[in-house]
Amino acid sequence: MADSDVAAPSSPVDHNVNSVPEELTLRALVSTKEAGIIIGKAGATIANVRAVANCKAGVSKVVPGVQDRVLSISGDPDAISAAYSEIARLLLETPLSDSSLPPSPAIAFTSIRLLISHNLMGTVIGRQGVKIKQIQDMSGARMVASKEMLPQSTERVVEVQGAQDAIKTAVCEISKCLLEDWERNVGTVQYHPGAGGDAGVLAGGLGAQTVTGPTGGIRRTSMGAFNAQQPNFGDRRVSRGSISAGTGERRMSESQTSPTLNDPNLRTQNISIPSDMVGCIIGRGGSKITEIRRLSGSRISIAKVPHDETGERMFTIVGTPESTERALMLLYSQLESEKERVNQTVEAGDHDNKSKHQHP
Repeated sequence: MADSDVAAPSSPVDHNVNSVPEELTLRALVSTKEAGIIIGKAGATIANVRAVANCKAGVSKVVPGVQDRVLSISGDPDAISAAYSEIARLLLETPLSDSSLPPSPAIAFTSIRLLISHNLMGTVIGRQGVKIKQIQDMSGARMVASKEMLPQSTERVVEVQGAQDAIKTAVCEISKCLLEDWERNVGTVQYHPGAGGDAGVLAGGLGAQTVTGPTGGIRRTSMGAFNAQQPNFGDRRVSRGSISAGTGERRMSESQTSPTLNDPNLRTQNISIPSDMVGCIIGRGGSKITEIRRLSGSRISIAKVPHDETGERMFTIVGTPESTERALMLLYSQLESEKERVNQTVEAGDHDNKSKHQHP
């Protein structure tokens, strides 16, 4: 069972229409390398996940030439969130390849790509985004919802990004939302990697997305030649408050060079950055953006003038799917660090003002 689909459908396990079911199956998109980490030698790792979380868990079989596989977890919200928490820990701690580079001492975060029925996206997002914002505020995780359904399915991806505990809380809340509105899941056409005859959505670039959460609203749009709708976070871990990326293939070698323009695997990714945040990303004398380019292995260009009435500046990232995602995560990390610094400065100023009033 360690290397096969969980038999349970993604609709709730309990189909009693007279009551809200207590269990469901929550699926997630993983790469073949991530699947290997999750399954472990002879299925030992995924067996441990089942035991620790008291859930059912399995990974879909390998489809030749396809990079996508599907992880399925079945149980109640607490069991499902515990399982995904354990999987987040595995992705953070296990390098995808051997590396002599030491792990970063900073708190790292990763991401889980949940497969959610299009009919249930409104339940997760809520009216005017109220529910998804509530989940983010409660958990501290960032959530990215794809706008398009996956090929030959009625499922979309909600990517949950954050530290292990943040992912656990967010997944638990998402599971509760899905159970409360479970009837909307009836008739869902599940995504099956390779069904469309391609290499899977993780082999392509990013589709149009809106990133919400701790970094605020950063619009991302893909200009690549590929139409895959899902983000490929090949770099599974990035350190908060620093510009270093995890270990193994999740960490770029300092000797790695930028991609050449004749590389057929290049993708182009555009993100729109608020004007008041551009300076912190560029850094003094361009030091920060130079470091991000070096660590990600991608080319990053910055528009000299705002692209619309919002005053936002367009950043264009060119590289392989993995290098462009590294660059995105490093940019987000830098933005979060700057926001934390600004908040601390404001709090310190408020404290000084109070002290002056108390001691004239």
